[in-house]
Amino acid sequence: MTTTAQDFILVDRQPPIATITINRPRQRNAINYDMWSKLADLVEDLDRAREVRVVIFTGAGETAFSAGADIADFDRYRADSAKGKVYNDAVDRLLDTLATMDTPTISMIRGFAAGGGCELAVATDLRIAAEGSRLGIPAARLGISIGHREMRGLVSLVGKGNALYILLSGRLLETEEALRIGLVNQVTAPEDLETVTYQLATEIAGLAPLSHAANKRTLNQVQAKPALDNLTVEEANVPLAQFDTRDYQEGYRAFLEKRAPNFIGE
Repeated sequence: MTTTAQDFILVDRQPPIATITINRPRQRNAINYDMWSKLADLVEDLDRAREVRVVIFTGAGETAFSAGADIADFDRYRADSAKGKVYNDAVDRLLDTLATMDTPTISMIRGFAAGGGCELAVATDLRIAAEGSRLGIPAARLGISIGHREMRGLVSLVGKGNALYILLSGRLLETEEALRIGLVNQVTAPEDLETVTYQLATEIAGLAPLSHAANKRTLNQVQAKPALDNLTVEEANVPLAQFDTRDYQEGYRAFLEKRAPNFIGE
């Protein structure tokens, strides 16, 4: 029986939260070439779904979030620079989608998050890890390097020095060190990982989705144009546009009336 990328990726929609599970536990949830494109398709679809307000990524089983790119792909897709470009384009599409999507994303990490698995986690907005997990990008052990998008995301998250420490050492960091350098946002006991992650997702989903989207866009603009002196009119107006939304009026009234707001994304 032939298996496809769809067999290796599970999607559970429980609005307002959707969960994407990398489902190859026997391969430590390694991601093959077709899966990168499938993940990008799924993320784009979920970002268009108004009822989905948070997307959680995780890996099946207890061993790994994802051990990274599937080594079985290397002969076919990464044997030389020409083949490598085709492979990297598929990875870049997912990373670009994660970077620009309006919907908040969380990586729920249990076990190994290595190589491409770590890069996927870095590309999401937040990372919650169970104690005992290990994270890193040991590309130098294979004689390869990471792409520009992966490098940009890693440096933005942990800074130049820590990014080089991760890459030059090739180490997989324990959760305590990963938390210290900012590679993860929170570390929990393994038995509490799902509770903590879904509680955070529920809190995020209950807040204004347009505010989340505007904050993510503004963050991207600040990183792309740190001097802020060459913003377009449209970019400069992103924070101000929130005052013209129904959600702002609802949030303001709810605050005055001392009740929970009901945001609708308009």
